[in-house]
Amino acid sequence: MRRTKEEAEQTRIKIIDAALVLFSRNGYTNTTLANIATQAGFSRGPIYWNFKNKDELFEAVLSLSQGPLLALTKETRQADGPPLEVLRAFADRWLRLLVEDTRYRQSFEIFLNKTELTNNLDHTLRRERKLTRDLVSVLAEQVARAQQAGDIPRRHGAEELGLLCYTHLMGVTQTWLFSPRLFNLEEEIPFYTERLIELLKL
Repeated sequence: MRRTKEEAEQTRIKIIDAALVLFSRNGYTNTTLANIATQAGFSRGPIYWNFKNKDELFEAVLSLSQGPLLALTKETRQADGPPLEVLRAFADRWLRLLVEDTRYRQSFEIFLNKTELTNNLDHTLRRERKLTRDLVSVLAEQVARAQQAGDIPRRHGAEELGLLCYTHLMGVTQTWLFSPRLFNLEEEIPFYTERLIELLKL
């Protein structure tokens, strides 16, 4: 029985990996379940055994980027170290995930650059928007801690500066995913991280 469960999980992973490749190459709209089955080396039967439809499989692909960000949000919310260091670690981890985790990077790129956001993806959009709100919220919490400690001036509200953190990181992410040859993200991580901290101190 254990082997059967393990084999079933391996099949699921193989389907997700095939979908990841094709969604990344062709986009959501131009990829069919038949394409994914061929890429994975299966008939469509195993796909329907694991996923109700293409939308559910798409959500599984997106979870490859959502999962690490949810974990980062949880870790940051629980962090009790110096708030500027927590924010610095958040930014560093966000950007390093893009460089070091291929599946995470491809999943992020699919959602940002390879997907037509139609009504069929309403559940996916709601989940992504909630994740965005959670990310901004946890950043704002650390900004508020830094303001209380006197590390960040109170000229702007914590929520406003939390949104600034998010848009800064998303801007770097979107630009690099769209044109990765424009700059070496791995080398520039310290630069973008420190510039964010400097922005918060203005």
